[in-house]
Amino acid sequence: MKRPIRVLIAKPGLDGHDRGALIIAQALRDEGMEVIYTGLRQTPAQIVATAIQEDVDVIGLSCLSGAHNELFPEVMRLLKEQQADDVIVIGGGIIPQEDISFLKKHGVQAIFTPGTTMKETAEFIREAVEKRGEKK
Repeated sequence: MKRPIRVLIAKPGLDGHDRGALIIAQALRDEGMEVIYTGLRQTPAQIVATAIQEDVDVIGLSCLSGAHNELFPEVMRLLKEQQADDVIVIGGGIIPQEDISFLKKHGVQAIFTPGTTMKETAEFIREAVEKRGEKK
């Protein structure tokens, strides 16, 4: 039996708003994924350590504070440093359109902004995990 996709939902930095992250976590559980939620105010190092310890397939970063251009690339850097850059990283929150290409250039595979459906997010995760599996 194939194990469920494991997703870590993380709130990096000092952003104290977690309603969206909690909704995403519940929606992905409803889609049959195993979800680990780190809670608020996590450092990139804490997020990467948890991702490695929990052997996740995907990290979903949620940011509403405007610090995404610093925090998301730092998570990517640390994953690479820990030789865990096969973990898929996605992001969401209030992220300006002009920042999305910057984040993708740093390895974040997708950014989901307000209005994205839960089904779209879950489908993206399934497809990304499947593609990654084909490359291993």
